[in-house]
Amino acid sequence: MKILVMNAGSSSLKYQLIDMENESVLAKGNADRIGIDGSFVKHKKGDCDNVVINKALPTHKEAIETILSLLTDKEQGVISSMQEISAVGHRVVASGEYFKKPTLVTEESLELMKKTFELGPLHNPAAYTGVMACREVMPGTPMVLVFDTTFHLTMPETAYMYNIKYEDYVDFHVRRYGAHGTSHKFVSGKAAEYLGKDIKDLNIITCHLGNGSSISAVKGGVCVDTSMGFTPLAGVCMGTRAGDIDASAVEFLAKKKGMDIYEITYYLNRECGLKGLSGGYSDFRDLRENVEKGGELGRRAQLALDKFAYDCKKYVGSYMAVLGRVDCIVFTAGISEWNGFIINNILDGLDAYGIKVDKEKNTDSCSVPVKDITAADSKVKILVIPTNEELVIARETRDVVS
Repeated sequence: MKILVMNAGSSSLKYQLIDMENESVLAKGNADRIGIDGSFVKHKKGDCDNVVINKALPTHKEAIETILSLLTDKEQGVISSMQEISAVGHRVVASGEYFKKPTLVTEESLELMKKTFELGPLHNPAAYTGVMACREVMPGTPMVLVFDTTFHLTMPETAYMYNIKYEDYVDFHVRRYGAHGTSHKFVSGKAAEYLGKDIKDLNIITCHLGNGSSISAVKGGVCVDTSMGFTPLAGVCMGTRAGDIDASAVEFLAKKKGMDIYEITYYLNRECGLKGLSGGYSDFRDLRENVEKGGELGRRAQLALDKFAYDCKKYVGSYMAVLGRVDCIVFTAGISEWNGFIINNILDGLDAYGIKVDKEKNTDSCSVPVKDITAADSKVKILVIPTNEELVIARETRDVVS
C-alpha cells in the first residue's frame, strides 16, 4: 500500500509518498508560491538530488496535477500510474471537538470541517482547499483527515478546561486543544519501542521544540496535558509567539500601542517570543552567533535563550508533578536536534529528581533514529528523537481505509 501525505498551506503544498510495506519515503517535495508569481515545485525521488520545476501554479489543483505528473514521470517518478496510490492523508491542524479521531473524507465530514475554520483560521481553510483540489484531481481515491489536535483530546477536564463560565465552554468550545499531536504521538511511541516496553506502562514527557514549541505529558500512551492552548499561541516562549501572558497585560499593551484586537493578536504571534526579546532574531543559529559577538545584542540574545530554557523547565517540572513518576523525557524537532546545549539548560538542576544528561553524548546533531543522552546514574531516560509527523499521518490513513 502506498499513501500520499498532503500538507496544504495557503500558498504551499508539501507532500510525501510513503510505501507502507516498509514505511520508506519513495518521494517528497513542496509546491510553493501557489497563486503567486514565481511558483515552483521542488521534488526529491528517494535519495536522489532535488529537482526544481518552475511552473505557473494558479491554484492548488495545478499544484497537485504537477506533483502527480512528477510521481509518475519516467525519470523522476516512483510509480507507474496514480492507481498505485491507495489513499491520501491530509494534515489538518485543528479538529475542535468535532473530530475525535482521523476521519474519512466524505461530504458530511467536509461540512463539519468548515466549522473548524474559526479554530484554525490560518491553517484549516488552506487544508480544506487542498482536500477539495485533491478530490478533483484524484476522484475515487480514498482520503483521510488527520488532525494535529486529536492526540490531546484524551486530556481530563481539569487539564483542558479554562477557568471561564462553563456555559461559554459549552456554547463556544473554548478550551485547551494543544498542537503538534502527531509529533508527540510519534516520539512517545518511538521512545517506548527503544526502551523495549509497552507504552501503556510508561510515563513520558515529550518536548517538541522548534519555531513553534509545545510540551506534553503522556501517561500510558495518551496525553494528559499539553502546553499549547486554545491556539498555538500559549505555552513556552517560541520563535515569534509570546507564549503564556496575562490577559490584562494584553489589554494594557493594546491600549498603549494603539492596537485593536486583530493587531495585538498579530503582534503576540509574529513579533514576540525569541524575536521580541532578542531584538529581531528567532533562529537559534543567529542567537548563538549574537551571544558570541557580545555587547547589548549578545545580552539580549542570551536573555532570549535563557527565557526559552526557563519556560521549558517550568513545564517539564509541572508535568513531573502531574505524572507522579517520569520514566523518560523526549526531545524532538529542530531546536532539540541541533542545539544540545539548550537541553542541558532545560534539565540543569534536576539531578535531585534523578534526571541527568550525559553532556558528552549530547552533541549539536542527531543523525540517528534515537539518540540516548542519558547519564549513567540518571534514573530517568533522556532521548532525542527526530520526529516523523508524515509517517504518523500515513499510518492513521492506512488504518482508516483498511
